[in-house]
Amino acid sequence: MLVSITVFTDPVCTWCWGSEPMLRAVAERYGAQVEIRQVMGGLVPDIRSFRDDANGIGGDPEQANLDVAAHYAAAAGRHQMPVTPTGLRLFDAEHVSTHPQGIAYHAARQQGDELAERFLRRMREAGAAEARQTNRPEVLVELAAEAGLDVGRFLAALEDGTAADAFATDLRLVAETGVRGFPAFLFTVPGKHPVLLPAWQPYGTFRQVIGFLTGQRAVEAQLEPTVERVAEFVRRWRSVADVEVQTAFELSDDAWSTLAPQVLADPRIVEMPAESGRFLRWQEPSGACAVAGSGVCGV
Repeated sequence: MLVSITVFTDPVCTWCWGSEPMLRAVAERYGAQVEIRQVMGGLVPDIRSFRDDANGIGGDPEQANLDVAAHYAAAAGRHQMPVTPTGLRLFDAEHVSTHPQGIAYHAARQQGDELAERFLRRMREAGAAEARQTNRPEVLVELAAEAGLDVGRFLAALEDGTAADAFATDLRLVAETGVRGFPAFLFTVPGKHPVLLPAWQPYGTFRQVIGFLTGQRAVEAQLEPTVERVAEFVRRWRSVADVEVQTAFELSDDAWSTLAPQVLADPRIVEMPAESGRFLRWQEPSGACAVAGSGVCGV
């Protein structure tokens, strides 16, 4: 590992959602040379006392939902990740915080980083593109199951306080680092002063900072945009947006519009539309007990 990137994030932050293409491209192109670590930022302790004056968000939960939906729609015009502003709900009178999602991430992390990342992604997709209110306990349990977590262990970590303790540690790190908005990216290289970049950044910035801090020692792989290679990308990540493919493979809109139908011809890859944008999702084989040990028989 040459570089560590600490990502200060929140599961419902739209610009954090918009940073997924860059982080996946870094993972694909640099592999084990770059370690990516997620730190939960606790964006909204209580929407009733929260104020984002720049975007006019805060106060009454129902009005905040409308304001956040407009913010999501506007931001998506730039970051291009799928969103469904219609019906978007982050809050209600009983669920006024984004802290439950941060705590839930740490409950998932007790089952390993890979499952935690998968669960975090499902929270983001559900909130941004499926209009599901992800701070509700029953929705978090559903998402845990969808991500492949052991739901019993997940609930135990929520109930015994260990997940909340880990989340509190994240909040202290946010304060100690001086992060005041999300996302933020802390690049750390042994023997050098850390570099903190605030806000959403294009992929080119990640490439430049990684190269600069490592003295160009980090080797960036060039991904060949073949149908087979893109299908493998979808299989690895399970659910990808168009912009994630384009960022990882450096494809123009025209190039991707030509390649995408060939990728979608693979019966294992299905198109899942959002109100704005879409996902390409890897679908496991169906049929009676198609996946050994999965605990479910398909139809």
